[in-house]
Amino acid sequence: MNYSKRNDTLFIDKEALSSLALVQEGLLSPVTGLMCEDEAREVDKCHKYKDIPMPYSFILTPKGKLNEKNIQNFKDGDIVHLICDNKKVGELKVEETFKINPKERVLNIYGTDDMSQPAIKRAFNRIGEWAVSGTYNVEYKPIKRSIETVQERIEDSGAKKVSALMLGANPLHRAHERVIRQTLDSCDLLIIFLMKPFTKEGLSFEIRNETLDILVDNFLPHNRVLVVPFENSYIFAGYNELILDAIVAKNYGCTRLIVGRNHRALGMTYIQNKISTVFDTFKDIGIKISLFDEYVYCDLCKTIVNNNTCPHGQHHHIHYHYRPLMELIRNGIVPPTILIRKEVSAHILSSLYPKRFKNLQETYDMLMPSGGILEEKSEKEFYIKLIELYQTTSLT
Repeated sequence: MNYSKRNDTLFIDKEALSSLALVQEGLLSPVTGLMCEDEAREVDKCHKYKDIPMPYSFILTPKGKLNEKNIQNFKDGDIVHLICDNKKVGELKVEETFKINPKERVLNIYGTDDMSQPAIKRAFNRIGEWAVSGTYNVEYKPIKRSIETVQERIEDSGAKKVSALMLGANPLHRAHERVIRQTLDSCDLLIIFLMKPFTKEGLSFEIRNETLDILVDNFLPHNRVLVVPFENSYIFAGYNELILDAIVAKNYGCTRLIVGRNHRALGMTYIQNKISTVFDTFKDIGIKISLFDEYVYCDLCKTIVNNNTCPHGQHHHIHYHYRPLMELIRNGIVPPTILIRKEVSAHILSSLYPKRFKNLQETYDMLMPSGGILEEKSEKEFYIKLIELYQTTSLT
């Protein structure tokens, strides 16, 4: 059906659809729907909604000439069809339409309207000048499915202490693993919310999800860890991200959120060298926050440490930073095993560069010990054996 000629439609993208579904399913409770103009202004001013911290208002402002033309013509009580990828995904019953300032909206979300930052510019380019409020319903199965999965695991396990960790795993490295293990020491169940952004940066969600499966299935008590896709749209951004993460984790049923001390949202709360407001915020939300220090590899300690456990200076520390790790991977170089577990590296490289070797089997047979058994090997197996050769120390 050609919806572009109808005046009872709004065109939204998957990012907006995901956000609408998130609220519809209660994951941003007490927010349960689109806010009217008065509510939106009050929330943007006071940063609270029904006595719960809420960094900014939840409104629908789809950009596009047809969208803005239609919104201005909507009347109270009109039924509007919500269209995503030329498919009807829901309906909205109009209660109010009002004009907004996109720059102010971006400032509320990110704390800045500096268009030189790609994320800011991207958000600004998708926010229209007109908002529409009203009751709505949308059909979006991924979020419903994730809620059901988490609730079933909590009920089946009988877990009382449920920790949440928002993780990009881009790529999954040894410091991530250390944080996961440390968290498992003090909880019954760990929910890893694997970030699934709507932008293409770094490794694909599929590869990151598969590497986490490798870690959980082979090296962790898998019955106590659950990996859940978490579609973090542009509303989960800037210095407000941590508050929204906490609200979502609490509404999933988690009792604690694990956060790094270097999280940008924590940095915004330092006043006279003290963290002042963020902990009060979490008390209001009803979820505990646990902080962990940055982990590094010390070339003198020969293990993963943090500032509390290592007496050596920064010049002895190897950091687990996203950019250099991805630079190695993009160039097809196997990262050292002190940075990324060999099984993870092998999976990433074999996924990114399939069939890169002209004579894989011949190369494998000539380089690797076989124990007298010749079997056809995969690229993943080749990388694992190659990494093991790198780890041989008798000739160094």
